[in-house]
Amino acid sequence: MRVPAKVDYAMRSLLQLTSDDGKAISTFVKAETISEAEDIPLKFLEGILRQLRLSGMVEAQRGSSGGYRLDRDPADISVADVIRAIDGPLAEVRGSKPENLIYEGPSENLGEVWIALRGAMREVLEKTTLKQVRMGKFNAHIRALNTLPDARTRR
Repeated sequence: MRVPAKVDYAMRSLLQLTSDDGKAISTFVKAETISEAEDIPLKFLEGILRQLRLSGMVEAQRGSSGGYRLDRDPADISVADVIRAIDGPLAEVRGSKPENLIYEGPSENLGEVWIALRGAMREVLEKTTLKQVRMGKFNAHIRALNTLPDARTRR
């Protein structure tokens, strides 16, 4: 799976809006502060924050005491939510849902692979929340996947 910079930046931005104990920070944080803390280009970040606001994950306030803060509990925001808000569906094949594709001949079973791939991604991304990432406390399934012998090997 390819994780675009925009999704990585969105996750990092949201993590900047959570406290050390995994709760939402109650004060508004300026985009400039997030940009500097995470080394994200400000104009690019502003577009990301706009998408996150439109998806209901952050709220914005203008003015000298304005900025951004989470509009939902970090325990209720999954990594999948962020990906969908920024980049669209988790798994598409040529812009279509895997279950809508029709393959024939030698490829007739390929759709099953794409559906299984989507299921595997959901198993990780829908069950991992912003709070878990911030706290480093993942469920057993995620921890097990991280300890697979080739988990950290690029192929």
